[in-house]
Amino acid sequence: MSDLLSTPPFVLPYHGILPVMPDLRHAGARSAVIGRVTLGPRASLGALALLRADGHVVEIGADFFIGDRGTVHIAHELYPALVGDRVTVGRNGVVHACTVGSDCVIEENAVILDGSVVEDGVILEAGSVAFPRSRLEANMVYAGIPAKPVRPVEPGEIARRAARLRAVPEEVPAPARAPAKLEIDPSTFIAATSTVAGTFRAGAHSSVLFSCELDAGDSEIVLGANSNIQDNTIIRCVNGPFVMAADAVIGHNVMLENCTIGTGVLVGMGSHVAAGTVFEPDVLLAAGARTEPGQVLESGWLWGGSPARKISPMDDRKRAMTPWIIGTYCEYTADFLASQTALRAVPA
Repeated sequence: MSDLLSTPPFVLPYHGILPVMPDLRHAGARSAVIGRVTLGPRASLGALALLRADGHVVEIGADFFIGDRGTVHIAHELYPALVGDRVTVGRNGVVHACTVGSDCVIEENAVILDGSVVEDGVILEAGSVAFPRSRLEANMVYAGIPAKPVRPVEPGEIARRAARLRAVPEEVPAPARAPAKLEIDPSTFIAATSTVAGTFRAGAHSSVLFSCELDAGDSEIVLGANSNIQDNTIIRCVNGPFVMAADAVIGHNVMLENCTIGTGVLVGMGSHVAAGTVFEPDVLLAAGARTEPGQVLESGWLWGGSPARKISPMDDRKRAMTPWIIGTYCEYTADFLASQTALRAVPA
């Protein structure tokens, strides 16, 4: 196969299991469906959208829509992602390891975190974050970080908001700015739907998951051994290098400029990291947080909010998250690397 991306979505098995999607209406450029996904009829996937079911299943009902750079994923052997009928997810939205009822609207840049239950007819407004194990009650509008009920849904509001999101023009992904200068270990995984521009160096068992965009500009991007950049994350070096130490994790749909990330750091999904930010070792940045240019995140703390501030000291439970994620992702990406390599070997 000379061009893995010629006919979207890009598909890979996980442990030999391929997605089931019998009546896919549309798949945008560089979208991907991975592993144990069951997708109902008449689904539409925006450009760079990602449905990934490795450590658990993703099951989605009829008439699903997910906008550009949207992500659906699971929690390994803990929570599936279960989505009802007629659900609309806006651009850059994240539906993670949760249950979403029918006729829901998840607006652009919103995040639903692990173990949450979103009942039927809910609207989650743009940029909101439903914290882990939240319950969003039926026929209500939720907003904020954390997401809180605002008011009941008005008659016809679900249809209007869903139509607006579905009518947004689809992104045409740009090619990489310049050919990458790669210095990577053979065990490094770079997903076929991701792009890398400029100088990129990566240690053993590091990984760049699906639909990511990495641009080193005139500088460089460096990943330490075992470090992991998850789906739909964007890194742009504007005035310096991006350096990520060994054994660190960046979650889904994170936007980062050049910064320094220490060992044992976990950058939560949907967050924004400004140029010059320094993550000292042993830091957790909460989902949806934003740092300020040049901000130093002191070791030993959970940081969150906008701008990011100290929330609580790290403890054994929080510290255990990062090595657990790293071990899980080393297993995932070894499987993906083998499958993707096998696809590349198939003649056109």
